[in-house]
Amino acid sequence: MTTSGTESTAVRTGVWFVGARGSVATTAVAGCAAVTAGLHPATGMVTETPPFAGTGLPALSSLVFGGHDTASCPLPKRAEELTAAGVLPHGLPAAIRAELTAADQEIRAGGPQPGDTRSDEELIAAFAADIVDFARRTGVARTVVVNVSSTEPTPAPDDPRLPASSLYAAAAVRAGCSYVNFTPSTGLRTPALTAAAEAGGLPHAGRDGKTGQTLLRSVLAPMFVQRALTVRAWSGTNLLGGGDGAALADPGAAAAKNAGKERVLADTLGEAPEGEVHIDDVPALGDWKTAWDHIAFDGFLGSRMILQTIWQGCDSALAAPLVLDLARLVSRAHEAGLSGPLPELGFYFKDPDGGSSALAEQYEALLGFADRLRGTDRLREAR
Repeated sequence: MTTSGTESTAVRTGVWFVGARGSVATTAVAGCAAVTAGLHPATGMVTETPPFAGTGLPALSSLVFGGHDTASCPLPKRAEELTAAGVLPHGLPAAIRAELTAADQEIRAGGPQPGDTRSDEELIAAFAADIVDFARRTGVARTVVVNVSSTEPTPAPDDPRLPASSLYAAAAVRAGCSYVNFTPSTGLRTPALTAAAEAGGLPHAGRDGKTGQTLLRSVLAPMFVQRALTVRAWSGTNLLGGGDGAALADPGAAAAKNAGKERVLADTLGEAPEGEVHIDDVPALGDWKTAWDHIAFDGFLGSRMILQTIWQGCDSALAAPLVLDLARLVSRAHEAGLSGPLPELGFYFKDPDGGSSALAEQYEALLGFADRLRGTDRLREAR
């Protein structure tokens, strides 16, 4: 069920993707066009369910896409590749070619590329100028920058340069944009950048989208606590290909990714149980992922038991509706005058900006956020 009758349609909203030619961004652009045209339902979009009616979210039809990327493959071609991989339905790229082409024309070269001699300040200024020019040219009322690029390793404490994700986050702040970090990369999480966003009155949310294995963990871990069952060990394995598989083959990037997965268990269980998460790059799997968990726990009188789970899915198709949700929610928060971190959006993240790690509690917080957005409209009307 959609909430289109209660969305804001008077203005257009910019969505600027960092990693704009990647699988997640391409699927989000294609999905938005498909839902807007009535070709497919908004499956997986929480903001298109009844509890979000009347919150003033920007309509899907009002979203205008652009972004940065170091890749050169145009979106129509990228969509065809995703169709061949079984991510997008057959016939969809042809049906929405105009929308894909329009978004592709708003993508600018990212960086830093190998051999790029520009300083951090020069890169931030160039990226911010791209975003400001996009807003001016398209006439959007506001823009939200969403990081969906490949995971980067955690930077060394003595590194004199900002990581690429933080360069883009700094550009977002300089351009006066709200910000979403859907990756485990550093992004806005440096003291200086967080303070700059606060000073600019900009809302932000992150980090690391919760799409599969960790989503299940955030449901199961509270179950063990609520039933007073002692978890002895919790181990996991991920098999995946595509760009994520290649990026996470880097031990530093994998460590950054696993930190969020482990945080859910530590926060919910009170301590981190034995066990680790392993990530294996299997290029033949493409955009599809298999995640396996092995949970050892104690029952009454020390009876030892095991729960095993298998999650098989397409990360791009799981992530894209969440990315669209977040773009709409954070843009609406910006319009409503909210600023700083939005812990109420922890429902979407492995490593949220505060709040519970249990999915049920996070969902209640999200519903409370929807009420808060409605309240800003009532306050405006009262004035």
